[in-house]
Amino acid sequence: MGTGAPFLLLLMTVHVNIGSNIGPGHLIVRRAASMIAEEFATEVRQAPVEVSEPWGFQSPNLFVNLGIAFESESEPPVILRRLRAIERAIDPSPHRKPDGSYADRRIDIDLIAMGHEVVATDELTLPHPRMHLRQFVLRPVALLEPNWVHPLTGLTAAEMLGQLV
Repeated sequence: MGTGAPFLLLLMTVHVNIGSNIGPGHLIVRRAASMIAEEFATEVRQAPVEVSEPWGFQSPNLFVNLGIAFESESEPPVILRRLRAIERAIDPSPHRKPDGSYADRRIDIDLIAMGHEVVATDELTLPHPRMHLRQFVLRPVALLEPNWVHPLTGLTAAEMLGQLV
């Protein structure tokens, strides 16, 4: 057996927002949260469900949103791939139109933040680049991890939320 240094596994709080505006939204977002808990073999903390107007496009269908948080040692790209697999398992339909604009969707799972990680790749940007514009994203983060500070702005979720109101 080798005597190399042990791995240092860093447990980070992962913030995810789950949304649905087609079908039984409350059931769909709760199902997604359960699937995430099972996939990551962890307890998932949930904020209260919020209902909101669609963000970034027009639709008569309101969104049901659920913000969750859980602990993970996985790297951000791995978490994103696993979340996307859950999203596809619930509904493989695209949630963007061919021109790239938003569309109504049965399920949308967004990775919002992971600890104080900053990631900027073609596949993933952390923290989520539009989180500071969305009350339904900021409220759960503020509730589930009040001391979290955005690594780029230096603001808590509550402070960013205060700037929107």
